[in-house]
Order: sequence, then C-alpha cells, then structure tokens
Amino acid sequence: MLCQFCKVKEATVHVTEIADNKVKKVDACAACAKEKNYNDPTAFALADHLLGLGASQKMEEASEAVGAVSCDQCGYTQADFKKSGRLGCARCYEVFSEGLDSVLKTMHKDVRHRGKVPAALQRVLKSSQLLNRLTKELQDAIQREDFETAARLRDEIKAAKAVA
Repeated sequence: MLCQFCKVKEATVHVTEIADNKVKKVDACAACAKEKNYNDPTAFALADHLLGLGASQKMEEASEAVGAVSCDQCGYTQADFKKSGRLGCARCYEVFSEGLDSVLKTMHKDVRHRGKVPAALQRVLKSSQLLNRLTKELQDAIQREDFETAARLRDEIKAAKAVA
C-alpha cells in the first residue's frame, strides 16, 4: 500500500481516527508520518486530533500560567491529558478546571455532565414533580380560601395518582 501523502513510498504507519462517528484511516510512509507527527507517540496529541489543532495548546497555556500542575489524587498531568485525551480521575476536573472549560466546550454541549436518565425513571420523576407541584398549589389555594381552585386541584391530584 502506498503512502497517501507522497504516493511514492510504501506505507508503514497506519493510524485510524474516529471522529463524529466517522472512521478516517491514515496510511503513511515513515518520512510523511514523521512530518505529520503520526509516528512519535510523545508528539501525537490525541486532544489536538479530536478537538482540532490548538485545543491542547490552550491547556498548555493555562498550565504555564498556573505552573506545572498535577492531580494530587492520581498524579495525572496536563501532558498526560494531551497525549491520551482523557483525565485520570474525577479530581482532575477540579485540578485542571482553568484550562478544561474551553476544551470541554468544544467537545460537548456544556462543561457540566448531566448524565442520562432511563425513560422509566424519567416518567416516575415527572409524575412525582407534578404531584409535588399540585399539592403545593392545593395548600396555597386552601390558605387563600379559594375552595373552587382547591377542589379542582384535589381532582387533578387524584387523577395523577390513578395514572401513576
């Protein structure tokens, strides 16, 4: 297989990148791989390839401003993040928070992980929230002596409990 860059030499370095659910394969000769930093694992910055060039540079700039920082729990450094594209533990998010915000915003919708909720649990939570809201409104209506509204809310609570 020929190098896809120079199209002359035999490809000896093969890299597979997966981004946005698309697989991109790179087949390069040793010279082109060296030129593109595909053959040197210390120069290969996964964060740069995942987020676009310059993402890990933002992390480095932030780390230079703070000094050489490492996680006190797992010992992970920003250089480790640059190489692997992952953090060592949950504490790393706090330790490296300065540089991570801009990087995480480019990777995800938000800088805070909200997780996923199973559909069945989501229905239970919505039902529970509805009952809590209706009960509070019922108590407010009773306190205001608005008995027509209170009767309507009482019926809505009974209907919501019957469905749940």
